[in-house]
Amino acid sequence: MLAERGTEATYESVRLWCNKFGPLFSKRLKRRHPGFGDTFFIDEVFVKIAGQRHYLWRAVDQDGDVYLQTRRNAEAAKRFFRRLLRSHGTSPRKIVTDKLGSYGVARRALMPETIHSNDRYANNRAELSHQPTRARERGMRRFSSPEQAQRFLSAHAVVYNLFNLQRHLASAAFYRFRRARAFKHWNEAVAA
Repeated sequence: MLAERGTEATYESVRLWCNKFGPLFSKRLKRRHPGFGDTFFIDEVFVKIAGQRHYLWRAVDQDGDVYLQTRRNAEAAKRFFRRLLRSHGTSPRKIVTDKLGSYGVARRALMPETIHSNDRYANNRAELSHQPTRARERGMRRFSSPEQAQRFLSAHAVVYNLFNLQRHLASAAFYRFRRARAFKHWNEAVAA
């Protein structure tokens, strides 16, 4: 878009703009989003940052949330669940996870009334949500620090979820409506 208008910008300029405006846009998009679903699909994946293994915890619903930690135990799961509850304000009706035992411990401690499903293949939605992250990680030639990764992935998750409209699940008219609404939210967030 910049080249089209005759403006030259380096990759470094674009990266600095993303660092500066990404969190701001993500906060505005979350504030304007119509709501969240009552089911969270939760999963974790490891990411190497500067040679150290970190775990990227991800909750997938209409909003999505990501949190980077160095551990994959019950305390890390509790921290992630606390963050989810704080950002969404209420407990979900159901969570869908893989068979990691830390999820059960954290759910029993923080959300005992929430239904917990860890059936085989039920968590495919969360597993597939890691693919865009892996593609961005390769494009950036890995993340350089945990702070940079958290900042980037938090902003990227919100924007990705805004425009990931699940085309195969909607009629053409409804898809056009959702796409128009997503662009309206985007324009409001970046212009405000």
